[in-house]
Amino acid sequence: SRESAFVHAISSAGVVFAITRACSQGELKSCSCDPKKKGSAKDTKGHFDWGGCSDNIDYGVKFARAFVDAKERKGKDARALMNLHNNRAGRKAVKRFLKQECKCHGVSGSCTLRTCWLAMADFRRTGDYLWKKYNGAIQVVMNQDGTGFTVANKRFKKPTKNDLVYFESSPDYCIRDRDVGSLGTAGRVCNQTSRGMDSCEVMCCGRGYDTSRVSRMTKCECKFHWCCAVRCQDCLEVVDIHTCKAPKSAGWISRT
Repeated sequence: SRESAFVHAISSAGVVFAITRACSQGELKSCSCDPKKKGSAKDTKGHFDWGGCSDNIDYGVKFARAFVDAKERKGKDARALMNLHNNRAGRKAVKRFLKQECKCHGVSGSCTLRTCWLAMADFRRTGDYLWKKYNGAIQVVMNQDGTGFTVANKRFKKPTKNDLVYFESSPDYCIRDRDVGSLGTAGRVCNQTSRGMDSCEVMCCGRGYDTSRVSRMTKCECKFHWCCAVRCQDCLEVVDIHTCKAPKSAGWISRT
């Protein structure tokens, strides 16, 4: 489904990021900083020298390809082909946000000399990018010879290597269904004041919600005491908890 496509892509991207970061921090004996970033180079601002510790993302991508793709390479079916595509899209997403950082040298930081290195961006950027790809994921079908896939709906464009692809439509996540692994949203705590995905309107799928008033102990009136402790009082707090109602249909009951 569309969701499994995102899970494969973000997992593959996470392996690339973690391994590459570990290489740069000297935590792995099998790799270090990018050995190819040596000597001098030139960009739009002029000449610079490679220095510092450039992230060895090529090693991270190579490791992730061997580790994450291992299971899928044993299969030749549509699912394996789809997972390999989405794994690769995740790896490419991390490399997409590799950026050049520089430090100036010279009198009063005049930048007559520059030392530069390549660094990965914060993983949040990769996650946000893949989230957009999830929203625009393309449904595909296997081609006749079984070596690739084409779009299920001819009105949509052919997926690129950066797009996420899926074969099956997503199940109804509002309803509990053990066959597809959906727990449903009945009983989920929702936010009455939110307008986002955690709102009661969205989370409860239009079924409405129940409100219960509960009392709980919280830490309050915390003060710092020299040196060095923070002491708080226990306060009784009364809050309203909103939980999604369960579907009333008999179909939901039989499927649980």
